[in-house]
Amino acid sequence: MARFIARRLIGMVFVLFAVSVIVFFIFNVIPTDPAQRIAGKNATPQLVENVTKELGLDKPLPVQYATMMKKIFSGELISYSSRLNVDEQIKQRVPATLALSIGAAILWMFFGILFGYVSATRANTLTDRLLTIFAIGGISMPVFLLADIFLYFLCHKLELFPEGGYATLSEGPYEWLSHLILPWITLAILYAGFYSRVLRSSMLDVMGEDYVRTARAKGLSLRRVRLRHILRNSLIPVITLFGLDFGAVIGGAAILVENIFSINGVGFYAVEEGIAKEDFPVIMAVTILGAFFVVLFNAVVDIAYAYLDPRIRLGSSAQ
Repeated sequence: MARFIARRLIGMVFVLFAVSVIVFFIFNVIPTDPAQRIAGKNATPQLVENVTKELGLDKPLPVQYATMMKKIFSGELISYSSRLNVDEQIKQRVPATLALSIGAAILWMFFGILFGYVSATRANTLTDRLLTIFAIGGISMPVFLLADIFLYFLCHKLELFPEGGYATLSEGPYEWLSHLILPWITLAILYAGFYSRVLRSSMLDVMGEDYVRTARAKGLSLRRVRLRHILRNSLIPVITLFGLDFGAVIGGAAILVENIFSINGVGFYAVEEGIAKEDFPVIMAVTILGAFFVVLFNAVVDIAYAYLDPRIRLGSSAQ
């Protein structure tokens, strides 16, 4: 298992390197004048010249790449609109984005697995049909519409929750929770319905396998067979989705929710300071951060695979 994990971590490093090269080429090579693009559309000729010298854009591409990555990973990258350190600004906002993403992920995984399990074990019953309606409704509901409904009725009309913003834990657990509960639910509804459908389908397929019938023939209880044999093997596609979705949420999918609820996280920063002002150092740093989380959680998924299904790591070792 240790060798399997080591191979996956080494592979993660190579993927991150490839992603960083692609990001570098998109922002620094494809534009006809990368210094003008990075400095911003309203930059003066002097600022463009300063950017060219600071980032070494008049030097060979490998040197440009090394200089850019050094500035991003050493914390020396400066925004050309606010003149603030980009890494420091991101670090200040990461806790809010993590709080939003982790809380929503816990909710959608819990209810997605619960509803999927109930639907599969009560297939074609009234309960299954009701959960199907919930799942399809959650998948179909646009995030911005659901968020606006919550803000209008629960915040503006009933005044049960604050109208956006973010409070840290140091300001009090209640304040922290009250500002995050609606964003959590908004994201969780979108994903929980899809996860429940995937798990239901996977469990129904596994129920027909020979080893399930063998386990029942040996006298194991139905509940134990469902939990130890059916559910465990059915979770593999769910874990795949979770690794991709959770990394994507941290890396960018939470941008819309952060902006609607005015949560000053990384996504909010990317929109307000990066996209709105065409500040490309900000966009590049956030893109690299998002890619890191996507690749990291894909590696975690592979490791979880190996734990749930030993055949995966044994097959990898054989190769």
